[in-house]
Formats: sequence, structure tokens, C-alpha cells
Amino acid sequence: MSAIKNVLLVVNPISGALDKANLIQQIELEVKKINAHLNIFLTTGLEDLLNLEKKIRELKPCRILIAGGDGTIKLTAEALKGEDIPVGIIPAGSANGLASNLQLTVSIEEQIHIALGNTFQKIDIIVINEEYCLHIADFGINAELIGKYAESNIRGKLGYVLNSIPTLLDSEYPFQFKIEANNQTFEKEGILLAIANANSYGTGAKVNPKGKINDGYFEILIFKHFDFFKILKTLRNEVDYDPEFMETISTQEAIISCTSPVAFQIDGEYLGRKESIRAKILPNQLTVAIPEKIV
Repeated sequence: MSAIKNVLLVVNPISGALDKANLIQQIELEVKKINAHLNIFLTTGLEDLLNLEKKIRELKPCRILIAGGDGTIKLTAEALKGEDIPVGIIPAGSANGLASNLQLTVSIEEQIHIALGNTFQKIDIIVINEEYCLHIADFGINAELIGKYAESNIRGKLGYVLNSIPTLLDSEYPFQFKIEANNQTFEKEGILLAIANANSYGTGAKVNPKGKINDGYFEILIFKHFDFFKILKTLRNEVDYDPEFMETISTQEAIISCTSPVAFQIDGEYLGRKESIRAKILPNQLTVAIPEKIV
């Protein structure tokens, strides 16, 4: 850690429920302990990508710390443009899916220690219509829920819960999908189609048991029909997937089309309704600080 001299901290001040002012103070103290200089970049929602790219070019940091959710990590990865500057994640979003997959769900003190540490893993990134996806994107009822959550005034997991029932009642599932992957074309029907780089959502639900974040592949997961009890078991990680309930296609590139526009999200950010997307994997694209125990 003594080699780190210049740290850039990227903070989303409105993500999640964590007190960012207190978190910044904690990070400042830890950075001082290693005799490094800390620069802070606060996202505003206005030209964040351009401004962060400029900040990285000017500062040339040794390490970038990210205090936010999956969307803030995605923003930072896009701003890096493949430049190999290690990033450390302090989970501070409403849902922290990537952090959960990297086993960063520990105390804040430990998260900061890991983020400034010297144990790393290179992870893959999916590019979807020129946008980065580090975790999970999907069409269907989950994206509809995220869209309604974004419009509500209730933050955190409670907001997801309170919006879930009306979303399920109003949804026009099942949806019709055409998937072009591995030199084949598949016609599928389902309530949700996920494009997964990791194996679980931020809730901890393991939707992609075979998924590895650094294997050079992503998985397309088609949940075929609404089965309340199987979905409940999925959320509790109690299910071995029945092919009648969910189907998986592992690939490096795919084109996915819908017969009509369907709600779509990437890493928890609702992107409206889409009719078609193109996805491809970028192997070993981002260097992330991780706990020593998972190396």
C-alpha cells in the first residue's frame, strides 16, 4: 500500500442510504495513513462521464476508489476506457450487485482496507449497445420494477418491495425474444431475459449459478414463466434450475430482439423500452481490489 501516492475517490452523493460525508471522512483518514493524496469527484448527473474522463487524465491516479452502487462503478469503468488503473469498491448504492459477487459485503472499515490493498482480480465487461455492463442487464419484469422504483420517492430495498406487486399486476408478460448467438438462432418466450456477467443480483439471489466474472463469457438467462414459488426459492438460493423454468445460453457475443419494445436495464439503471440490443464480452477489462480470501 505504500506505493499508492495519488488516490481519486468517485462518490455518488445520492445513492443508497449511507451517510457519504461520514464515509468520505473515514476514507480520508485511511488514505492519510498511507501518506497518499486524496482527490474527490462527486457525481451530479450532468456530463459525469466527460468530467470524470478529464479528471482521470489530469490526476493520473494510482488508485480509484468508488463509493456508490453498480451505476457508479459502470461510470468509472467507462471513463477509464480500458486504462489499467486498479479500482477499489466501497458499496454505497441501493443495490450493490457487483460488490456482492466480489464478496465485499463486510464492514466499511474492511471495505476501505480492501479497496486500498494489493490483492486484485481482472474482471470481464459486457458491452451492450456501446454501454458497459459489469454485472447484470435484463429485459422484462425486473427492468419494469427498476423503472417504477426510479420514479418513486422511496429509496432502498423498501422501494423495490412496495413497487413489486403493482409491477407484476400491470406487466404484459410473457415477452417474445429472438436470440442470435453461437451461430444459432433461438426463438424464446419468457417473463425475463437476463444478460449476466456475474452470478447473482444485489439481493444475493443466485440467478446464474454457472456465471464467472472473469471467464471470457456471459450468460443469457431466459426465465420462461411466472412461478411464484420457484421465484421465491430463487431469492433464497434454494433452487436447482429446472429447464422448464429457466434456460441458459453461454456465449461471447449475441444479438437479442423483441417483437415489441420491452423494459430494459443495465446494472440497475433503467434505459427505457428496447426492441433490439447487441452484446459482446471484453475479457479482463477492469482491475478490481478484492479480499485476499477469494483469490
